Amino acid sequence: MAVNAALQRSVVAAAPAGRHTASVIFLHGSGDTGQGIRDWIKQVLNQDLSFQHIKVIYPTAPASNISKKNTCKSRPYTPMRGSLSNVWFDRYKISNDCPEHIETIDSMCQALTGLIDDEVKNGIKKNRILLGGFSMGGGMAMHLAYRYHQDVAGVFALSSFLNKNSAVYQALKKDGRELPELFQCHGTADELVLYSWGEETNKILKSLGVATTFLSLPNLYHELNKSELEKLQTWILKKLPEES
Repeated sequence: MAVNAALQRSVVAAAPAGRHTASVIFLHGSGDTGQGIRDWIKQVLNQDLSFQHIKVIYPTAPASNISKKNTCKSRPYTPMRGSLSNVWFDRYKISNDCPEHIETIDSMCQALTGLIDDEVKNGIKKNRILLGGFSMGGGMAMHLAYRYHQDVAGVFALSSFLNKNSAVYQALKKDGRELPELFQCHGTADELVLYSWGEETNKILKSLGVATTFLSLPNLYHELNKSELEKLQTWILKKLPEES
């Protein structure tokens, strides 16, 4: 099976005629789908996250891992007691103080690279593509951008984190290139992905040369809210302005 065939997606086309000059790839959290997070965003904003000149792509993680041979290989999600789930990668546990499941992270980076390549083939420059996501999706986006695609326009991570000693940190220690800017938001009341994990991720990335914005959202749990999405929308337009 081809890599891209395994990734279904929901797309919000640029308005009015679907002609776009930039793209956003928005990755959902664990157990969700591309259509699911699009619907959630639409519920919070009372409209799609949409732009005149930007296509927004919401891919869906398969309920299995894509192996290095680009074939579907069943892989249970350990924090759900081994059940199959729509996840970008496996975790040993939901904690920042354990090793990363690097095999599944790397194979999914290969799959998502196919989406980026598709946009480039359609005439979109790499520096006109943003990568980001919610929760696990934000963690996946940070791996994808900072380890494999440092020439994208930027990265956003909502209620997300990287593990201590992440492969992302190791890669950036060896690299002196200019890095994509990071826009990060985190609720102070998040009980699933602790606020301190997100804050620590931001501080480490900043120390490694990443230009960062970190927005603290008082009393917000592990969820999206309108203020956060409006600020994200503003940041996206700043990073991907209309071309004259």
